[in-house]
Amino acid sequence: MLIIPAIDLKGGRCVRLRQGKADEETVYSQDPEAVAREWESRGARYLHVVDLDGAFAGRPVNHAIVGRIAAAVGVPVQTGGGLRTDADIHLLLEAGVARVIMGTRALAAPAELARLAARFGDRLAVGIDARDGRVQIRGWTQTTDITAVELAARVEEAGVRTVICTDTSRDGMMRGTNAAAMGEICDSVRGAVIASGGITSANDIRALVALGKPNLVGAIVGKALYEGRVTFSELQGAIGEH
Repeated sequence: MLIIPAIDLKGGRCVRLRQGKADEETVYSQDPEAVAREWESRGARYLHVVDLDGAFAGRPVNHAIVGRIAAAVGVPVQTGGGLRTDADIHLLLEAGVARVIMGTRALAAPAELARLAARFGDRLAVGIDARDGRVQIRGWTQTTDITAVELAARVEEAGVRTVICTDTSRDGMMRGTNAAAMGEICDSVRGAVIASGGITSANDIRALVALGKPNLVGAIVGKALYEGRVTFSELQGAIGEH
């Protein structure tokens, strides 16, 4: 399992939001590229970049910065936020990212998923953001009736091989991860699952590893790293224990 640092972009800066709320942001750096290089220097083997402005606008906004981040590091970068069209996907892939993440479109246009999965293969992932088990879309501003487990199964049936599951009630709260929910997602698909939301300590990583799910391949960590609540090496060490 990989520890994947998150870099959230808003207004060209590296920020973190509290439960995805646009008006509750903390700015950590004016130089996202330097942040990416720092995580790589500490041992990160993958980076997760979110265009928060894009998520709210419904189109890529910080794509130029995402491209510069991808060029600044030697590790793969995955990115999402406002990717609603094929052109949006191409824009980011051409900018140099290894994988793009669809969110709202995966639910709003399910008929498109099979075509996109066949076209982009492992370069396409679907982000499943859920609160109390129900999927949220459009920058977490709308909660749907579909469950995260149901959407994960649909996504896999369409041919998508990686899902990134975020418990939005935990995101940015530093109260621990929802390991049970992540386990349910892992049980509902055969493909790769990346956990996100609330990871605060090495114990959270131990809880995820203890699930014993071979398809749980990564854990995205944001605020806890930026606030100094835990170090990258401590999280990596928790994986090494197993």
